[in-house]
Amino acid sequence: MHLRDLTQFLSELKESNTRPWFVMNKPRYDILRAEFLEVLTELIREIGKFDKQVVACDPKKAIFRFQRDTRFSHDKTPYKTHFSAGIAPGNKRRPSEGGGPTYYFHIEADGTLLYGAGEYLPPAARLKAIREHVVNDATGFAKMLKNKHLRETYGDLQPEDKLQRPPKGFDPNHPLVEYLKLKSYFVWNEEKLDINAPDKLVPRLAQGFKDATALVNWLRGVPQTFEEE
Repeated sequence: MHLRDLTQFLSELKESNTRPWFVMNKPRYDILRAEFLEVLTELIREIGKFDKQVVACDPKKAIFRFQRDTRFSHDKTPYKTHFSAGIAPGNKRRPSEGGGPTYYFHIEADGTLLYGAGEYLPPAARLKAIREHVVNDATGFAKMLKNKHLRETYGDLQPEDKLQRPPKGFDPNHPLVEYLKLKSYFVWNEEKLDINAPDKLVPRLAQGFKDATALVNWLRGVPQTFEEE
């Protein structure tokens, strides 16, 4: 993928985020989107070497919409300023679809690459099931947190939107109570892309996702709830 062209396009869009500008530059977008699909096709193939559940994923269904949903937002700019994708078994990449953990990444206008895996803000029933699994599989959860590759690449689980108090119905004195307060069970990392070395993108993402498999596999062990079926 031509990363320099992608970041240039996104930078210009960030300055002129309007429908007329996008219409004028849509041929550029179409080319970049096609290249992004090629990256996803190769990436899914690489992930499939260590996670057979994503082998059949459709790269077209992994791409997130470029148009923003502005219905409930004060920010009415029509387009995102990053390219993003989520890869999950059965192409169920959204928490509301009950698909479980997802591999996610996006590329921003300034060349920042964000990548990670897990479940980000899952629905209430799923979140409760994850928390219950933390309690019922405390040993396995603690072991997962100590995984060498997970720790070296991501550190700890992301605390974004963490509750101030323990969730209702859970022991406030539980040794893992700080993890029970989480609203997402997700890890991510950020780094600058080498836009002059596009061939490094897929191997870097594949390795980063592989380093997160301890969390992905633990989350796949969470019992499904009726609402998820």
